[in-house]
Amino acid sequence: MTEALEWRREDERLVLCGELDQETVVALWERREAAMAGIEMIDLNALSRVDTSGLALLLHLVDLGRQSGKTVILTGMSDNLATLAKLYNLPDGLLPARVF
Repeated sequence: MTEALEWRREDERLVLCGELDQETVVALWERREAAMAGIEMIDLNALSRVDTSGLALLLHLVDLGRQSGKTVILTGMSDNLATLAKLYNLPDGLLPARVF
């Protein structure tokens, strides 16, 4: 059973909790522009799982930030997500991560 995806805004940070997969991305996708308004950091620390659908959504969210003139940084990226990004041979900086 898939764990629900929850998100909340904390100032310029979007915090994602739960699973980010094909079953849960739709709710955030539908609210992506409002969720990303003014966001400079996406906190992934509370995510338990991310699949390829989740990776695609994260790429889109980062791009939304770029389109609005923000540099969006991902924090708390798991080793599994980093491996998934490498398997897709994503260019450096496309999924900007910072370790805290």
